[in-house]
Amino acid sequence: MVERYSSNRSNGEGLSVERLREDFPILRQQVHGRPLVYLDNAATTQKPQAVIDALIRYYTEDNANIHRGVHALSVRATRLYESARRTISAFLGACEPEEIVFVRGATEGVNLVAQSWARPRLARGDEILITGMEHHSNIVPWQIICRQTGAVLRVAPIDDHGALVVDEYERMLSPRTKVVALAHVSNALGTINPVQSLIRSAHSFGAVVLVDGAQAVPHQAVDVAGLDCDFYVFSSHKVYGPTGVGALYGRRSLLEQMEPYQGGGEMIRSVTFEETTYNDIPYRFEAGTPNISGAIGLGAAIEYLKAVGMDWIAAHETDLLAYATESLKRIEPLRIIGTAPDKAAVISFVLPRIHAHDVGTVLDRAGVAVRTGHHCAQPIMDRFGVPATTRASFALYNTRADVDALVAGLEEVLKVFG
Repeated sequence: MVERYSSNRSNGEGLSVERLREDFPILRQQVHGRPLVYLDNAATTQKPQAVIDALIRYYTEDNANIHRGVHALSVRATRLYESARRTISAFLGACEPEEIVFVRGATEGVNLVAQSWARPRLARGDEILITGMEHHSNIVPWQIICRQTGAVLRVAPIDDHGALVVDEYERMLSPRTKVVALAHVSNALGTINPVQSLIRSAHSFGAVVLVDGAQAVPHQAVDVAGLDCDFYVFSSHKVYGPTGVGALYGRRSLLEQMEPYQGGGEMIRSVTFEETTYNDIPYRFEAGTPNISGAIGLGAAIEYLKAVGMDWIAAHETDLLAYATESLKRIEPLRIIGTAPDKAAVISFVLPRIHAHDVGTVLDRAGVAVRTGHHCAQPIMDRFGVPATTRASFALYNTRADVDALVAGLEEVLKVFG
């Protein structure tokens, strides 16, 4: 349980990955007769017992709709839901809980900002600047906005290592740039962008900045006030929480200017057939019955991460990344795609003449779960001239033994297809 780690939160003293693995029941199973080695964490992470317990407890003891009921269950459910909002707000360093909007995930967060902030304010000739390492979720919503407003989508390039070409990014900024939307960490390459300086540059031209933090929040401490970003989005299921929920941080002054792009119950103050007035933030953006259990589970996941300590997680994953990188470099003719100097614990690679799906299939038979394909980042695949990669991505419960199992599995792949 989380509590047993609380006293060690500041520096991770007394923690071991072996003890943490005990919190994840799914890791105890075998796959194809082999111990499960789960290395698909960039797609979704496994859930600690504390999160599973929070979901069970909500449905067993507190299940009710929120905000409107006067009975005990509704009051308790509302308290839990809003407590989760406060937990997330503090975790991200937001100024107040009202700056946290519950959404279905990072994708919905981007779409909300695109439709509620950008669409009413952009006009023909305005520019939206993204980077060449974006996930589809941070490309397609802006393409839609460009079609709706006449704005132009521009893309800052990445180099052969998968790092953003910062000089070119700076050169592309201008008074025409109204929105900058960029990944904190690339899901396909692991590249960590220097978002604080990139945001500062964008603000110097008056642009509003949205950061896609889906791949950053699980790996490192995030401080939205310190970054000075305007919007920040992430998904619960990538930070050890339930699927179908996530959070959008928005600066209060911006959220209060925005009208909702979805209407329904709960997001209103009053409704007549002639007119509707909207609720205060963040409720005006949470139309209909929200994912109550998901928000509560996300709150439990954040409490779990706090108890383990983000410093401990970052140090552990940095060690794993270095060990895995050196181990994979020794496999001929494997080629790592994405070698930026500052990376999160994600490694994409290709084996010549062996399709990534075949690699993944053989690894699966060895009990090793990896992701294969374009990772919803087809422009990155095009940039490196490959149709797909195999991606191993690490989490706080992974070990060096997991890396060794991956290497052994890849040696088996080479025997099968060599």
